Amino acid sequence: MIGKLSGRVDYKAIDHVMLDVRGVGYMVYCSDRTLAVLPPVGEAVALYTDLLVREDLMQLFGFTSLVEKEWHRLLMSVQGIGAKASLAILGALGPDGVSRSIAMGDWTALKAAKGVGPKTAQRVVIELKDKAPTVMAMMDAAAEIHQDDVQEAVLIESAGPAVPAKPAPAAPPSAQADALSALSNLGYAPGESAAVVAQLSGEMGGADSASLIRAALKKMAPKT
Repeated sequence: MIGKLSGRVDYKAIDHVMLDVRGVGYMVYCSDRTLAVLPPVGEAVALYTDLLVREDLMQLFGFTSLVEKEWHRLLMSVQGIGAKASLAILGALGPDGVSRSIAMGDWTALKAAKGVGPKTAQRVVIELKDKAPTVMAMMDAAAEIHQDDVQEAVLIESAGPAVPAKPAPAAPPSAQADALSALSNLGYAPGESAAVVAQLSGEMGGADSASLIRAALKKMAPKT
């Protein structure tokens, strides 16, 4: 079982990222939200992973926190929720949003995820509500652990061969996550929001949450 990868971003696609881990490329599928907060190509990153194995398929799924990974594992245990639906839910709400929605029994929030209908959303809440407090208790500890993992990725990759010059730094992951959450709350589609935030993040290196949200709203506003 591959539980974590530390390396450099080789390239980003619509639904996955290629990580170069000391010369070995791993294709890791992620939610829109996770892809949007990953660093630019060439930068070091650490992702927690979950390996899906079937007779005709092997896929790695990546997460920026242990909480997100745990929710993916729990969501996948619900009948009618596969890997695609789980990533859609996490992409629409984020791990914090999933925790709140399930803890409060708010199944309507889960319908924001593409492909998740009312009956499936209700089933998720019913089956996982009792597990939400335990996952929520993981949040602070998981955040601290992940910071150590990112530093580990930097140290590991700095010992490897030289890489091309790094692009300008992106906006901090916390600012990108705040912007995605704000756009989601305002009703913007997760996929469109993730693409806009990812673009602006590269253009606005070091931008804070408020600046990134204002820029995203301006870019996504209807053209008159």
